Amino acid sequence: MEDERTFVMPSQDKRHELGQFLTPRPVADFMATLFEARWQELDLLDAGAGQGALSAALVRWLCAARHKPKRISVTAYELDKTLIESLHATLHECEQDCERAGVRFSATVLNEDFIEAAVPIARGDLFASHQPRFNAAIVNPPYRKIRSDSSTRALLRSAGIETSNLYTGFVALIIKLLADRGELVAITPRSFCNGPYFKPFRADFLKTMSLRRLHVFESRSTAFSRDAVLQENIIVHAVKGASKPERVIISSNSGAPGSPVTEHQVAYCDVVSPTDTQQFIHLAGGVEQDSARSAMGQLSASLADLDISVSTGRVVDFRAKEFLRQLPARDTAPLIYPCHFNGGFVHWPKEKGRKPNAIASNERTRELLVPAGVYVLVKRFTAKEERKRIVACIYDSHHIHATFVGFENHLNYFHVKGHGLPMPLARGLAAFLNSSVVDRYFRQFNGHTQVNATDLRSLNYPTKADLEKLGRKIADPGMPQAALDALVEEDLF
Repeated sequence: MEDERTFVMPSQDKRHELGQFLTPRPVADFMATLFEARWQELDLLDAGAGQGALSAALVRWLCAARHKPKRISVTAYELDKTLIESLHATLHECEQDCERAGVRFSATVLNEDFIEAAVPIARGDLFASHQPRFNAAIVNPPYRKIRSDSSTRALLRSAGIETSNLYTGFVALIIKLLADRGELVAITPRSFCNGPYFKPFRADFLKTMSLRRLHVFESRSTAFSRDAVLQENIIVHAVKGASKPERVIISSNSGAPGSPVTEHQVAYCDVVSPTDTQQFIHLAGGVEQDSARSAMGQLSASLADLDISVSTGRVVDFRAKEFLRQLPARDTAPLIYPCHFNGGFVHWPKEKGRKPNAIASNERTRELLVPAGVYVLVKRFTAKEERKRIVACIYDSHHIHATFVGFENHLNYFHVKGHGLPMPLARGLAAFLNSSVVDRYFRQFNGHTQVNATDLRSLNYPTKADLEKLGRKIADPGMPQAALDALVEEDLF
């Protein structure tokens, strides 16, 4: 949604209910500059238009351009009726700007649910309202999860769109309404770049669109300082139906008004690897990122090659409340949370902590537990501005005497067929995961606070022999970062 004007804004609770996040004017103005085409006639789609700041930014930019279009037509969808008055006012200002610039202007405002309106058009329904193909779209779609049993999910599925969030649903529909060679500039969360939930969207997007530019905001909070945005946001520029470029522009800035923008041109295959079945999108760029990508490219082993698996912790605490215990007893097993991480090893129990330290160990909980052993644990969620994205730690049953152990759902755990790892291998693996080179590489395709097991499976790993060699040199994988990085670089790269 768009920048605040002098009109009445919906409450923050209302905006969050609708998935609205306001686009500051400097961001909108920057998005407008990313379009490449010099249109004679522009048919622009603005879905989830809010107060119209994105359309207004593009109109301002075009009216000030040396080569102006002869005609601009805007079709703006906005569901929130409290924004319609200000949207009309913004588009009236656009009309005045165009009149001064000698450009014909028209606008259509639709106070409708964009998905409900666009799906019949995308499906080509016989009685769908006539809708021209757009040669440009600019959008800040709503961000909100879509329940699997919702009518919205069913509608999107009927148009061949499988996704779990409104923002990717909006973008997928917009692409279907674009004409060949039509341009899209969208600001969205980075979460679609990786992970299993967005794989169908990535596959369709990369097949249909030619990716031209990715812009990332280095701070999670600066660009959208008025809203609690937990994910990094990116701006995407892509062209429908065009051949894939040899290079993609990767740019970034802090998100603060007037902050400098840095740019790098990166080979398309370094952004989307042709051998990656998951089709992760990497925000490669910069000397350190290039070095990390090159180093990780030297590694050839997968987790399967190492005979190692990674799974998500089985204990969902709110579903197992009746079995949780604050302190261990003879009939319990250790229950490990991220709060038990302390350096490179788990320190348990944490008697004065808020989380329970144990879970009942009996036939009813057996499927939630794993056998005692040495496991490498990784936090699934990191703090909003935490220094490291991947935080690994070792659970060592030699120091925590118990037959079974439970790992809470906010952890991923590495294992061998459901059992623990040899200690040298565990130490080497944890040190590798905690290294700066892995962190820099991981951040190129992961832009949110969640580390999925799928993300960890997608990494290249050193050989088992190399990990064990490294592990024999490292007593504590939580050792000072500089010392750990030096050992990892010496032994693995």
